[in-house]
Amino acid sequence: MSALLKPAERLAGGRDNLRRITVLAAALGLAGADTATVSAVASDLKHVLGITNTGIGLLVSTASVAAAVATLPVGVLTDRVRRTRLLAGSVGLWGGAMVMAGAAQTFWQMLIARMLLGAVTATTGPTVASLIGDYFPAATRARVYGLVLGGELVGTGIGFVVSGQITAFLSWRFAFWWLVPPIIPLIIASWRLPEPRRGGQSGLDTESRDRAEKMVTRRDIEPDPRAVLREDPARKRLWWVVRYVLRVRSNVVIMVASALGYFYFTGFRSFIVVFAGQHYGISESVTSALTLVVGVGALAGVFAGGRIADRLLGRGRLTARLLVPAVCLALVPAALGPGIAVASAWVAVPLLTAGAGLLGAANPPMDAARLDVLHPAVWGRGEAVRTTVRTLAEAAAPTLFGFLADSVFGPDGLMWTFLVCLVAVLAAALGARLAARSYPRDVAAVAASK
Repeated sequence: MSALLKPAERLAGGRDNLRRITVLAAALGLAGADTATVSAVASDLKHVLGITNTGIGLLVSTASVAAAVATLPVGVLTDRVRRTRLLAGSVGLWGGAMVMAGAAQTFWQMLIARMLLGAVTATTGPTVASLIGDYFPAATRARVYGLVLGGELVGTGIGFVVSGQITAFLSWRFAFWWLVPPIIPLIIASWRLPEPRRGGQSGLDTESRDRAEKMVTRRDIEPDPRAVLREDPARKRLWWVVRYVLRVRSNVVIMVASALGYFYFTGFRSFIVVFAGQHYGISESVTSALTLVVGVGALAGVFAGGRIADRLLGRGRLTARLLVPAVCLALVPAALGPGIAVASAWVAVPLLTAGAGLLGAANPPMDAARLDVLHPAVWGRGEAVRTTVRTLAEAAAPTLFGFLADSVFGPDGLMWTFLVCLVAVLAAALGARLAARSYPRDVAAVAASK
């Protein structure tokens, strides 16, 4: 075991950092496993509950809408209460909601369970972002974000594979219930995490300041006056913070670009099992295994994206945390498009794996860039605003994908839906490129606010 721990500790930057990253990654992994489980058991749910692709999309969308509604209040709590305890409590409530989902007898009961799950998982976005900002030095945030977001992808992969196999051998209900026991050690681990000092790693001294801040100072980049804070935001009301967050131009564009990327990923993830069975003619068990391969590609992309962006930033590329996502997102359609269109699963898997890797690589740098352009005192509420935008996009995706497949494109509806909606990914690439223009001035504004 120690032979495995030592490389992991070196990657994380020490044993304490490894424990923190593992807990935060596991919290995101729960949310990923939950959503993947709905996709993995979609065929069974359609049969048992008597619903169509649109109904499956609605189950996923409902959780996202509930999360969007709950996220802003959670963001306020994140900036004002002990975040580690907030995370532990939400994980416990999540387990209860999963029990309800597995016990549902009708579509409406399942819908209510999904709403409760969405409301509970709203805690993870603001809390995890705020803790990352205060646990880890700013110069390594993109890399750390890659490791934490890797947990979400691992959870998604486990949800697809394990839930799919459990459904095949037992029942779709156990596909939800098997996720409940692992929450107990996660609750304990979250509760025991130390609560970091707010702004503790934001970099108030010359040695610990973010590389981006050092560069804008050295290059005499003028801050955007609209984004400079003249008063302490710690105790400001939510709507004051929302207005501030929306004044930071690069943050707004990053939020929209990130939401567009998640829009496509959520819609694709929701129907990939159904699509693979129809388009490639393979069984659910084979689909689950191939999905795991694609997930490994996405995981590799998440790990690589943050490291590449941080390395380029260290070499003087000030806007690396936005240029890396812009390039990766622009290349996604070139890989995913052919993979979706071909009829052979064995030809499609390498292309889909490459596309998933590029899509995953874009997220850690953009997440780190958002922390760069916001004052540490509003990280929780700022992330709540971003999460609200993201979850609204995620809420729309499954229902829209299902509607387009059922009612617009007809035969091969899912294939054409996947292809047409790649426009959202190209728009996200353009957004990341545009955000790079205002990013330096917004970083300078954070430095001027301290």
